[in-house]
Amino acid sequence: MAESIDIRELNERIERQSAFVTNLTVGMNQVIVGQKHLVESLLIGLLSDGHVLLEGVPGLAKTLAIKTLASLIDAKYSRIQFTPDLLPADVIGTMVYSQKDEAFKIQKGPVFANFVLADEINRAPAKVQSALLEAMQERQVTIGKETFSLPEPFLVLATQNPIEQEGTYPLPEAQVDRFMLKVVIDYPQLEEEKQIIRQNINGESFNVKPILKADEIIEARKIVRQVYLDEKIERYIVDIVFATRSPEKYDLKELKEMIGFGGSPRASINLALAARTYAFIKRRGYVIPEDVRAVAHDVLRHRIGLTYEAEANNMTSDEIISKILNKVEVP
Repeated sequence: MAESIDIRELNERIERQSAFVTNLTVGMNQVIVGQKHLVESLLIGLLSDGHVLLEGVPGLAKTLAIKTLASLIDAKYSRIQFTPDLLPADVIGTMVYSQKDEAFKIQKGPVFANFVLADEINRAPAKVQSALLEAMQERQVTIGKETFSLPEPFLVLATQNPIEQEGTYPLPEAQVDRFMLKVVIDYPQLEEEKQIIRQNINGESFNVKPILKADEIIEARKIVRQVYLDEKIERYIVDIVFATRSPEKYDLKELKEMIGFGGSPRASINLALAARTYAFIKRRGYVIPEDVRAVAHDVLRHRIGLTYEAEANNMTSDEIISKILNKVEVP
């Protein structure tokens, strides 16, 4: 009985403390037409302290959405346009000789910001990608002999285009795994596109002002971790991830030949954290199975390796996840 009272009290507290989410969503929707899933995914990344990879054809407001979110928070923002001739020093910084002082000085790169937009991350060579991805993992950067911590909060939001494979360097699986979410952006609906046209031809511009401080985001992340995750939900999360590794144990024998490798323990951790954050965004103090299902595709789609057989059958990781969600028993 005591537990149910605690849950009620926690629920009321979360409802109060998550009120700012509505303001952030309204601010995003002023600029971004439609793309509800994109906005939610960026908020999940922001509040979970997890990096986000956005994939979609050019012109779907990926960059605009990231810039808008950064503008709503009083924090430092930088953008790195990834190109084939980019060098690691262009991202993390370098030592520059000062003739005036007759000494080398450290010049920090654009990665030293709270929000880093890595635009078209798959257009730069592997050594540049790994420089950024190391910073994402370690939350620090070494320039010369000195190591510098990156600012808090630190969030990398990367974009990539799926179709234009010419001149791209696909991210290796181990590096893609460092992104908490991989979000696939789709085209807007008919009515939404009409609204986009109206906004642009009428020259509507929205002056987005910060409504949150960086410190408030750090505090919000602490509150997110207080969202109640029942043992049955934990088991449900682990079952979903285990089904990506051993589908035959979950009566999914047909997927055994389709999956090259499944989700790692990092997948389970991120699925639990993303589900918690999704509950928080919905202003709830506890996680329900629908929260897990809502974030499962974004957390797992880049963590399942497909075999040649799957590719020959045009089977995607999204289809595999859907089959798993339909089969694994819901608590």
